[in-house]
Amino acid sequence: MTTVRVEAPARLHMGMLDASGEGARRFGGLGVAVTRPAAIVEASPSDELSAEGPDAERARAVAERCRALLGAAGGARLRVLEAIPPHAGLGSGTKLALAVTAALAALDGQSPDPAAMAHMAGRGARSAVGLWTFALGGLVVEGGRRRGVDGPAPLLTRHAMPDEWRCVLAVPAAEAGLSGGAEEAAFADLRPDPARSAEIAHIVLTALLPALVERDLAEFGAALTRLQRLVGDAFAPVQGGTFHPRAAPLVEALLRLGAAGAGQSSWGPAVYGIVGSEQEGAELARRLAPEVGPGGSAEVVAFDNRGARVEAA
Repeated sequence: MTTVRVEAPARLHMGMLDASGEGARRFGGLGVAVTRPAAIVEASPSDELSAEGPDAERARAVAERCRALLGAAGGARLRVLEAIPPHAGLGSGTKLALAVTAALAALDGQSPDPAAMAHMAGRGARSAVGLWTFALGGLVVEGGRRRGVDGPAPLLTRHAMPDEWRCVLAVPAAEAGLSGGAEEAAFADLRPDPARSAEIAHIVLTALLPALVERDLAEFGAALTRLQRLVGDAFAPVQGGTFHPRAAPLVEALLRLGAAGAGQSSWGPAVYGIVGSEQEGAELARRLAPEVGPGGSAEVVAFDNRGARVEAA
């Protein structure tokens, strides 16, 4: 390939199985890929390594690491055509890093597996939800990282989302969710709660996943809402409540206005509501817009069941 184009869908992180990270495996989690927003990267051969576009500095830093680990000769020109809004809870850093890595690997004629991709991209140290939604799309559940073992958490299950279901994704103009050192400190402050972790696992295995298999939107939504509140309660001491302060009223608004289930993605402030059709989603987004307020957004997005696309541009 002379030019490679990679389009990586954003992800909604729906929660951790063991938020305290005190078990034999740390964290675990689940999430789903959505078509928009997306990280879109193009790479072409060049004498030097360069990057341009939104998040260009981050893309170049990933590229330097990736080229060294690939053992690739020469340079590359990277163009970030589109980036996922940073620190909104949509997986911007992971999806950009994996998109850059996939583009450079394809440019060099290589097709690394997901674990190798994560290593080259420098991602997956805590959650592998971003990795598995990048690789496969759909809804994924990962089992957490065993202590002292390198590599991303294993994929436990992946299931396609029903084609007709939609997500109303709202991102208010608000202070960014935790990241970097603040995020590390937040996880360090968490305390074990075996009863809550057991209830989260029970909901995932006996309500959320069975409802998805049977395409039962009402049961899926109720399970998701309950799951999100349990996960949010675990992080309440460090984020000022069950949800990000700006996200909390939007979650309630989504449910009040008709979403089958709703929650906050990662640290927020992005929130989402699940509905059964494009038409329902459009109506919900229209009614939610005044609640989101100036500078924010509310849009209907489809779930992505394909994962990242790597192709010649």
